[in-house]
Amino acid sequence: MSERHELREACAEAARRGGAVLRERFGQRRTIEYKGGIDLVTDADKASEEALLSFLRARFPDADVLAEESGASGGGHGRLRFIVDPLDGTTNYAHGLPVFACNVGVVDEHGIAAGATYDPLRDELFTAARGEGATLNGEPLRVSGAAELRRALLCTGFPYDIHEHYDLPLRLFGAFMVKARAVRRLGSAALDLAYVAAGRLDGFWEMKLKPWDIAPGILMVREAGGLVNDLDGGEGMLRTGDVVAATPALQELLLETIAEVTARGEPG
Repeated sequence: MSERHELREACAEAARRGGAVLRERFGQRRTIEYKGGIDLVTDADKASEEALLSFLRARFPDADVLAEESGASGGGHGRLRFIVDPLDGTTNYAHGLPVFACNVGVVDEHGIAAGATYDPLRDELFTAARGEGATLNGEPLRVSGAAELRRALLCTGFPYDIHEHYDLPLRLFGAFMVKARAVRRLGSAALDLAYVAAGRLDGFWEMKLKPWDIAPGILMVREAGGLVNDLDGGEGMLRTGDVVAATPALQELLLETIAEVTARGEPG
């Protein structure tokens, strides 16, 4: 068994543990705090993170951790770094909307090594290990065969500063609305990427995400035969938070559309 396979299993178990907390507390009265204007954190986020980090720290005591709620820990000297979002889709969760996931990825000296995205209400566990494919509940994943935008189902999300900086996100949304079969907004980037890997969505784009939102999904899409880039077609996704993921045939079309819209510029 390769180390990457072991890391995938560890990510999966951590995500399941965090997801079990989310499932148990779903629909109950929430304690809600605000980290920004529309950026929420609930008691469930914190409890899920505590459960999964307890497992990871016991199994990998020398690893570094970057977690959404508790931040960075481990001193930055470990060979492995786990990137954790205990609840992706917090706004959905807080409103009782059943679209959310627990997200766990791990990075080694070569990049993203493994990851897991767990939807606890549907008991769907998406996993990937570098060079070893992507799976849903153990079955291999493959991106769709979509090759034309007009036949594609796309998905996106809006950044937390959408109230102040809305022009470009809305112009991109509009551009794809008239080119694609349809555009969805589910409220969980982790599931959006997992769904691209599973062929449920044909493409996805979003800006200003965090590493814990996208690290597992980047690997899943690639291991399922898709392509992932930043908005410029580069590899800066974890640094910029900008991500475009699609089937090989659609990726260039998405990037071309984004470049056209971005080139028009935003109002001063």
